[in-house]
Amino acid sequence: MENEIKNRVANSKLVTLDLEEIYPKGERVIFEISQWLHEGMILREKIFREQVNNHDWSQYQDCYLAISNTSEAIIPAWAYMLITVHANPFAKKVSVGTLKELETIIFTEIICQLDLSVYKNKSVIIKGCAQKPIPENAFILLTQKLQPVVKSLMYGEACSSVPLFKTKK
Repeated sequence: MENEIKNRVANSKLVTLDLEEIYPKGERVIFEISQWLHEGMILREKIFREQVNNHDWSQYQDCYLAISNTSEAIIPAWAYMLITVHANPFAKKVSVGTLKELETIIFTEIICQLDLSVYKNKSVIIKGCAQKPIPENAFILLTQKLQPVVKSLMYGEACSSVPLFKTKK
């Protein structure tokens, strides 16, 4: 069978690493701190503490919580810390910033804990085109961690990958 069609992708020794497969489950939620500021600008400690104490933090059970401040008010660090103390027993992760920044923090922690020994001396493709919001920094961090370990590194799909790195012989 000289004209037999062979699936070279399926038969290759390429290893695909898909960040969507390690995307952690859990709703991502923004908590807007300015809602508790007097006239949207002034943090009054006593009133702020009452609002924190009376808030139902259980609604953030198993969520990833980003504490945001869209006002121009300067919020003291202790205010974010106080919210964290109350949200921490329920939320999977609490951070300050946008949902995009929260996602970056989540993926930084995940990638730092990855066991990369399975990729040692292998040709690895970091899968692109995700349906989930994978932050660009995740790809950068993963590249930095994989480069000293892998034989070669590519981005995309096996059928149309972009070569990024290859160890020198």
